Amino acid sequence: MPKHRFLLLVCAIVSAPVFGQTVRVEPGFDLTGTYVSTPNEEITGNPLLVDYLGLPINEAARAWALAWNPARLDSPEHQCEAHAVTYLYGGPGNLRIWEERDPQTQALIAVHQYHSNYEQSRTIWMDGRPHPPEGAAHTWTGFSTGKWEGNTLTVYTTHIKKGDERRNGVPSSDAATMLEHFIRNGDYLIRVGIVTDPIYLTEPLVKTRVFVKTAQEGQNWLYPCEYVEEVSGRKRGAVPSYMPGENPFLTEFADQIHVPHEAVLGGAETMYPDYQLKMKKLASAGK
Repeated sequence: MPKHRFLLLVCAIVSAPVFGQTVRVEPGFDLTGTYVSTPNEEITGNPLLVDYLGLPINEAARAWALAWNPARLDSPEHQCEAHAVTYLYGGPGNLRIWEERDPQTQALIAVHQYHSNYEQSRTIWMDGRPHPPEGAAHTWTGFSTGKWEGNTLTVYTTHIKKGDERRNGVPSSDAATMLEHFIRNGDYLIRVGIVTDPIYLTEPLVKTRVFVKTAQEGQNWLYPCEYVEEVSGRKRGAVPSYMPGENPFLTEFADQIHVPHEAVLGGAETMYPDYQLKMKKLASAGK
């Protein structure tokens, strides 16, 4: 057989489907490993009450947040309540990432994440499956599909339970959706989350989070929680809350940081540098 025909035959054999299937090779980078969180903009700990600065909330979200009473967290049904994925990465915690591949073709089926914050497991489907219908069950981590865009894993999530946008009463609805970008840069994993909520936000809310890879599993991977009766004598079904205009903390945060009361109530305009000019006008007017 001539040499050039032999080479063409070898190339044809190598490129042929295995057992009638085409082997898919995904682009992108390896995100697998264990990570710990680093201090950054999304970690706010326990924010002060009536601190809605920089959040593009609408009047409905503001009304809910002002009615929210921190004693609500004492209720047994809320003590062990997990964070929705729209907020999950804002709290402290370790992160583990691994892949699931087809044992025959090695095609990437899913990217799995385990977050030690409330021991939450999350699946990001990478096999092209569609999102479920609108009436399907909502969960804390929602339903996520992903795709590689160069070195960035882009994830779209729907079917998320109602949760918090900030841990001081600012809500996130069950109609919220989220677009994320996970980018690996050496030992650093950068997450950018963009939440769109037609119920409580007037425009998308963007948050970032940085993790650093660690060689060891470390500590604090578990979050065992068992609810107890923390407040005695509370009537069954009682929901701690404030009626409109009765929130005793309405001006506390604003007075503490010496800004106009209107500024801490949030809204899209508080996200942008131009709002500093309005704050000066409000301050001069004594508001």
